[in-house]
Amino acid sequence: MSKIYCLMGKSSSGKDTIFKELLKGPEGFRQIVSYTTRPIRVGEKEGVEYHFVDEQEYTRLLQSGKIIEHREYHTAYGIWRYFTADDGQFQLEGDRDYLMIGTLEAYESMRDYFGREKVLPVMIELDDGVRLERALKRERQQETPGYVEMCRRFLADSEDFAPEKIEAAGITNCFQNNDLDTCLGEIRAFIKEQSKSI
Repeated sequence: MSKIYCLMGKSSSGKDTIFKELLKGPEGFRQIVSYTTRPIRVGEKEGVEYHFVDEQEYTRLLQSGKIIEHREYHTAYGIWRYFTADDGQFQLEGDRDYLMIGTLEAYESMRDYFGREKVLPVMIELDDGVRLERALKRERQQETPGYVEMCRRFLADSEDFAPEKIEAAGITNCFQNNDLDTCLGEIRAFIKEQSKSI
């Protein structure tokens, strides 16, 4: 029976890099591609980081009962939605595990939808000062840097990933991303241990 591993963490904690490295690894993960209504960023590709859709497509999927979990953010540019849809990409009867990036709320919704034994959390942590430096560097690479939105997102993370919320979600395995190779090794060891419990 397949499992879904949900990578979580504050912005600029290294989730995207870890996600890409795990997808290339020997675990043979299938990627879960979530959806967003926010504009595509420099370096992103449709169907890789996200499915980039408009508000009409979001509404269509919502009305057809396909949305498993969703979040909306009131940004400096208007409302941006992020969501996961039951769009045929899940085949949990197989033997290959799935990998996705999500928020704490996304993890809880996926867990409630598919079952606690099938959805496993992987929380990435990193010092706030290092995250802020990384966020600023990434934003400077954008064609039109959005520093106001970057700051809003950075501050919102403190509330979204408050220790009491992580504890309430039952997440005990957190991985420090001070060194990418070490962090990846610890995550891979965790995944290998979970595969033994099938």
